[in-house]
Amino acid sequence: MDVTISEVTFEHYHAAVSIAESAPRISWRFAGDAHNWVQHLYQVTVSIGAGPEETYRVQSADSVLVPWPARPLASGEAAIVRVRALGAGGTPTPWSADHAVRAGLQRPGDWRCSLIESPQYCTPERPKRPILFRRRFTLAPKLATALLYATGHGVYETSINGRTVGDHVLDPGWSSYRHRLAYQMFDVTSHLREGQNVIGAIVGEGWWAGRLGIHGGCRNIWGENLGFIAQIILTYADGSTEYIVTDDKWSAHVGGILVSEIYDGEVYDAREEPLGWTRADFNADGWTAVTTSSLSEIATILTPSDAPPVRRMQEISAVSISRSPTGKVLVDFGQNLVGWIRVKVQGPEGHAISFQHVEVLEHGEAGVRPLWGAKARDTLILSSQLEVWEPKFTYHGFRYVEVTGWPSHEGVPALGDLTAIVTHTDMERTGYFECSEPLLNKLHENIVWSMRGNFLSIPTDCPQRGERLGWTGDIQAFGPAATYLYRSTGLLKDWLRDLSSEQHENGGTVPPLVVPDVLCKNPIFQSRAKKAQAIWGDVAISLPWTLYSASGDSRVLSQQYRSMQSWIDQGIPRKPNNLWDISNHPQLADWLDPSAPPDDPGNGLTDGEFVANAFLIGMTNLMVKISAALDNPSDFRRYAAAEQAMREEFQSEYITRKGRVAGDTQTAIALAIYFSLFASTELQQHAGERLVEIIRGKARFKIATGFAGTPVLGHALTAVGQTQIFYRMLLHRKNPSWLYPVMMGATTVWERWDSMLPDGSINPGSMTSFNHYALGSIADWMHKVIGGLSAAEPGWRKVQVAPIPGGTLTSSKTSFNGPYGIVSSEWNIEGDEFVLQVKIPPNTSATVQLPSATALQEIGSGTHTFRCTYAKPEWPPKPNYGAFYRNSGDDDDV
Repeated sequence: MDVTISEVTFEHYHAAVSIAESAPRISWRFAGDAHNWVQHLYQVTVSIGAGPEETYRVQSADSVLVPWPARPLASGEAAIVRVRALGAGGTPTPWSADHAVRAGLQRPGDWRCSLIESPQYCTPERPKRPILFRRRFTLAPKLATALLYATGHGVYETSINGRTVGDHVLDPGWSSYRHRLAYQMFDVTSHLREGQNVIGAIVGEGWWAGRLGIHGGCRNIWGENLGFIAQIILTYADGSTEYIVTDDKWSAHVGGILVSEIYDGEVYDAREEPLGWTRADFNADGWTAVTTSSLSEIATILTPSDAPPVRRMQEISAVSISRSPTGKVLVDFGQNLVGWIRVKVQGPEGHAISFQHVEVLEHGEAGVRPLWGAKARDTLILSSQLEVWEPKFTYHGFRYVEVTGWPSHEGVPALGDLTAIVTHTDMERTGYFECSEPLLNKLHENIVWSMRGNFLSIPTDCPQRGERLGWTGDIQAFGPAATYLYRSTGLLKDWLRDLSSEQHENGGTVPPLVVPDVLCKNPIFQSRAKKAQAIWGDVAISLPWTLYSASGDSRVLSQQYRSMQSWIDQGIPRKPNNLWDISNHPQLADWLDPSAPPDDPGNGLTDGEFVANAFLIGMTNLMVKISAALDNPSDFRRYAAAEQAMREEFQSEYITRKGRVAGDTQTAIALAIYFSLFASTELQQHAGERLVEIIRGKARFKIATGFAGTPVLGHALTAVGQTQIFYRMLLHRKNPSWLYPVMMGATTVWERWDSMLPDGSINPGSMTSFNHYALGSIADWMHKVIGGLSAAEPGWRKVQVAPIPGGTLTSSKTSFNGPYGIVSSEWNIEGDEFVLQVKIPPNTSATVQLPSATALQEIGSGTHTFRCTYAKPEWPPKPNYGAFYRNSGDDDDV
């Protein structure tokens, strides 16, 4: 099969419209099955604006993030780019399709508009009613292009002449608004017509001024007033330009949305909607003047977003409608999801219908207790006309909707009357996994759904309750899985920028627990929001490294280097031996260890100082690698010396001469193995044997780890040659285990191992979510060990293929659409033969290790098949406990 270029991208953008860079780096993916194909040179054609096409020829094997060859783009300037590559024989690939790229507004002076507000509609102490802003303007003949640049203080949607602009929702997204306010660009040429036109915008409080945080949260964190910022740049056929901007020519009013809050939901009164308010023939008498403010301060933080926008991604039909034991009407969508519902209904004027969103049922009734202070309820007030309605500025995490007041004799809607709209950041799906065990496939599917639901503008912990925050510890655990499953580098780069900005506020050095940092405004957290926390703070180092490993882009390391150094050099409180001093910094540690009491989730088995120090050495080791990647020899030497010294101190304090680890827990031993904290391989093997004793004995193959231990346990056991023991744990079906929620009907990953108890009761802890991706970090092990795929070097130019079959599995397949193209690993066990098929994209290579071999095989691009003799290990591994326990039933579930 001939080699072709399947996609051209710029930096890490999903779509290169209004990007921050004037000279964006270019990447291209390959498709094709040619063996050992390597690029020797490439050609890029660039045509900027109406200028001629120029061709650039570069002799290089690089095809990811190569330098921009042409002159830099000016503000708002667009270019068309094509690429082709030549292999060793000199035969070129076909030219790629044309790909457009447009620079954003690069200087504060490029913004000619004002911030418009209408304070009379904003009451500081209560939820704010969304505000409608509109302006009429006249368009001259012979328009060539019209580009709208917009953002808001609040979440917004724009319309022109009665047509919604774009397909985004919840723009401009959530960021640390003190430091970064994203703007969006839309080509609105087709929306406009010669003569009279109207642009309108509706702005809701969103994250800007809405209630955020926990324990009740706070309002108005970034401001009390809702506002809108916009300018349309009109370019005519003769080259002249005109600006339509937010200024004092706009007017304001309120519409049918009475309340729209992130946590509590939306109330919409169809009777109060001013129909046609963004059309030129609308009578705007009674609308009020706006106030204007200069952008002199705001313009410096206006920036395009690296992240794709949030969009409506999928529609799901209801699968059943039933009544609860108390007679409530319950609509089941069959999947725990994030978004909202669209309703089709007609009824008496003024009649109200409410829609309560919940993730689970408890004994047949809507399980509202886990909502933790969020109402999660939408209300529709009818106008007597047929309504097709969906909320605009809220979202919910739900599988079930309790409907009250449906206007029919029975009070029950038809299945087709309600549709669930799945909403999240529009990231490209890149990673896939399947195997012969249906329960593991379901587990992986649940992990994907949890990532979808919690990557809505930022990486959140949960999507349903009165929280929904960017907890740093959650993404620290899940980062490697996230970057495999979806192309999430852009979103996570944006989030890391905010982390650094929040970290360094007022001369600080400690990353906040949540980003954006809304806890700083909560009186309960003000005294501890910036307390140093291992794992949570360590995301400042581990996540940039994860993004670099996935993308090969060292700029993310450079961008975050100050943040990393501030944390590891100054933010971590130290004892004289340079290890952690937690005396004034109580640790979350192995959060949600299943042994912890329901209302004390940090009170696990593993000592918090041990966990902190294991991660400290691990993060220092990453700083050694990062300083090497950035070619910083002095920092490399400094961190290497510090790592060795701390490793010796750790061994002295926590590891015996025979390799016994203090604490003697699954998490403690796994961390020591994963971070290579032993003085010798022999001692590490002894520790591995002890870990197996604990798992086979007291644990009876049940998981006993929380946020610290769960991401590393499988990798630790594999490192000491005990992969089959971990397969036994992974396939365990009773609580606590990964498959227990699957057996209980879960469709997403739970926050706790036992968020739902076996009797159908919700866990009594006050903090119980049914959509939390942190424990889904197991996906990383599934991809790397079961599937056998990992990056042998940052950016996937060289791939490692090393599947380790086990358990009851007879086949597996995983694929990853990486920076160079699709790489896949598929294996089957046929009798006593193991058959592996590997597909490697052009311009890359791989190292392959078969299960029964120690030798490595080097291969180039193309499809390769390998066979070897395979002796199935004894299955299942036997428990090791006394006769008193042998009839417990815990060892017969695989």
